[in-house]
Amino acid sequence: YTQEVKKIGKEELKEMLESSSDKLHIINFWATWCGPCVTEIPHFEKVAIEYSTDSVEFILASLDFPSQYESRLLPFIKNHKLSLRIVLIEELDYDLWMNFIDPLWQGNIPATLFFNNAKNQRLFLNKALDETELRSAIETLLRE
Repeated sequence: YTQEVKKIGKEELKEMLESSSDKLHIINFWATWCGPCVTEIPHFEKVAIEYSTDSVEFILASLDFPSQYESRLLPFIKNHKLSLRIVLIEELDYDLWMNFIDPLWQGNIPATLFFNNAKNQRLFLNKALDETELRSAIETLLRE
């Protein structure tokens, strides 16, 4: 089992962020070398099972180096049996795209962006989330 990981640049990221679909998009920014990220990912995998893909979309956006795609990222995904959609951000100059996410973000990870453009919702949490915090953020936004 190896799921496909789409490599994206800043334009594709911008398109994702401009989605007009009426669903809650959750993009988690992480990397295999980030301890708190690795601890947090199983929470996303578990909580995602509880929500319909019609109302919530989860995306794990890896900030691993594109050069480590084969050697590090794919083995990690396979070993951890990750099922969520994963993209690899190939644009290493974070300054070119970080403002799309949050103007105050310094690039530290893990960080998670929740948004539904159809409802004009946006929440950026620049910290590791446990299951309770993740569920709480989703429930609050789905209720609004």
